[in-house]
Amino acid sequence: MNDDVWSLVHAERSALIKDLARLDDERWERPSLCEGWTVHDVVAHLIDTARATRLGFVGAMVRARFDFDRQNARGVQRWRGASPQETLARLRLVASRRSSPPAPLDTRLVEEVVHGEDIRRPLGLTRAYQPEAVDRALRLQARTSASFGGAKEKVAGVQLAPCDADLLIGEGAPVRGTALSLLLAISGRREALDELEGPGADRLRAAG
Repeated sequence: MNDDVWSLVHAERSALIKDLARLDDERWERPSLCEGWTVHDVVAHLIDTARATRLGFVGAMVRARFDFDRQNARGVQRWRGASPQETLARLRLVASRRSSPPAPLDTRLVEEVVHGEDIRRPLGLTRAYQPEAVDRALRLQARTSASFGGAKEKVAGVQLAPCDADLLIGEGAPVRGTALSLLLAISGRREALDELEGPGADRLRAAG
């Protein structure tokens, strides 16, 4: 099971590296979908999360006084290179790593897919993500509390019904859209909310 997850993670990292290698420096500095971060910042964050270990993550949180946003900001500052090419080289070095913070392993898929779109959408890039990667990320976000970065409270009372997957998550008013759009929407990317429809879509919009 773990090998299956890591093969999906590594495939996503490889695909992102190929997309980033085609960008000029100006495009790296464009705002991403991740509020307050540029494309360059998100790449640095992905390096930081790829390098994370259980003990290392706990130590970083202690140093950040258990402020998750502060811990993330320090990781971006640490791994953002002096140039996009330096940062890209650092991403290549960690692309095959199999380490993780103390969290369910499918969080690695959430990181790669959601942040992959944080980067690609503002740049007009598209990717046909591996369906298993998106579906597993969506399932995890839907059952994980907001205090741990998930959307359990947000999706209470709605049923996520991806139009491109044999999958139903939750009970309540249906929300339809692609699995990727649903994943992005419940992960706080408001841009994806307009891609959803169904009686439960307004409830998700109201929840942000």
